[in-house]
Amino acid sequence: MYKIKLYQYSIALGLCLAVVGCKTPAAETSVASAPVPESFGNTKNQDTVTTASIKWKDFFKDQNLNELIDIALKNNQELNMTLQEIEIAKNDIRVRKGLLLPTAGIRAGAGIEKVGRYTSQGAGDATTEIKPGVETPDPLPDFTVAAYANWEVDIWKKLRNSKKAAIDRYLATIEGKNFVVTNLIAEIADSYYELLALDSQLDIVKQTIQLQSNALEIVKVQKQAARATELGVQKFQAEVLTSKSLEFDILQKIKENENKINFLLGRYPQEIKRNHTDFLAMLPAEVKSGIPSQLLLNRPDLKQAELELAAAKLDVKAARAEFYPSLDISAAIGVQAFKPSYLLTMPESLLYSLAGDLVAPLINRNAIKAEFSSANARQLQALYNYDKTILNAYLEVSTQLSKIENLQKGYDLKSQQVAALNTSIDVSNDLFKSARVDYFEVLMTQRDALEAKLELIDTKKEQLNAAVHVYRDLGGGWK
Repeated sequence: MYKIKLYQYSIALGLCLAVVGCKTPAAETSVASAPVPESFGNTKNQDTVTTASIKWKDFFKDQNLNELIDIALKNNQELNMTLQEIEIAKNDIRVRKGLLLPTAGIRAGAGIEKVGRYTSQGAGDATTEIKPGVETPDPLPDFTVAAYANWEVDIWKKLRNSKKAAIDRYLATIEGKNFVVTNLIAEIADSYYELLALDSQLDIVKQTIQLQSNALEIVKVQKQAARATELGVQKFQAEVLTSKSLEFDILQKIKENENKINFLLGRYPQEIKRNHTDFLAMLPAEVKSGIPSQLLLNRPDLKQAELELAAAKLDVKAARAEFYPSLDISAAIGVQAFKPSYLLTMPESLLYSLAGDLVAPLINRNAIKAEFSSANARQLQALYNYDKTILNAYLEVSTQLSKIENLQKGYDLKSQQVAALNTSIDVSNDLFKSARVDYFEVLMTQRDALEAKLELIDTKKEQLNAAVHVYRDLGGGWK
């Protein structure tokens, strides 16, 4: 008899599951991602040696710069905020793990109930004896002490997929932290080289002011000897004032750059320790690009996008499981009586229960469908973001490699230009002293030389920064 009923229930349950499963929507898929090129640019470079494998303390040779980076990695506010995101993601894993286990608790309660005498319960209580000579109290108190447990059996791996998605997102936050570290190191290096360039430009301007002041004194002497006019004196005077104004502009930029570095280091304004060496003699770090496929292993933002895509796929699986029946098991055991002294009377006060509920959505599943559609859309969004991140990474490296090559060619030409202008300054001064050229040619020569020297320093700074950017774009700095 019982076997027949169990068989009937199994058939009914199977039909319900079949109906639910047939109506489950399918996840949308996108076209496959485009393959990453085999090399950067037009050259077929297959050398797998990459600068990204070098630790930042070995990549940067300036000890002052390394000390600044060390301080920033401890105190930078944005980095510390990212570390808290990792803690949040770690706690989310604990929440998801907890959902896989039964929940248990202890409940103690007291209450009182008064039912109508002319009801089935009231009439039954009035004629019921607890023991000979003792009737059911009216109103009826109720005292309970019990332990209870609930457990959702993860039949369709909904909870396990949610836990795995949380783990992937936790790992993604770690990669996000690594990406912040990489960009932070590059930004500090950029600002540090900018500071060295400004120091060098300041020295050039001071030298130019001294040169212009000497020329001004010569013009004044020539005016007294009637070999020059007041116009020449005023022109030289204006040029000296222009250069002095430029000096204060550079001093302001130095202050702003120092404050920017201090902000990255998480500290209040103070002087940035640095070496005052020949800036133009500094050589950019040698970089080796390796092959594009290595970006997938070295760049934290690519690994972060990959993990977020994996988490989004698991979210789709968990959302799909919402269409299937869920099995909940609940149990309780304890004591219950209308008088506290009866709570320890066994087995009369003993209560226990064990129940299993199998619930499946059959009608009005719009909310579940909407959540599934949203999860699927987020999966496609994560896929597009992954493709975009790969494309952006490749283009960044390709751009910086080309920039390094072109900057070197431009620097060589500007160096020749500066050398020619330095020679022309000496020639123009000699000719001016012998009155063979006028003051205008001397002014223009000095002005052109100043501009060329400042541009040469800017080019050197861009060379140093381009090497840093390649190091960052290849995925170096966070290891």
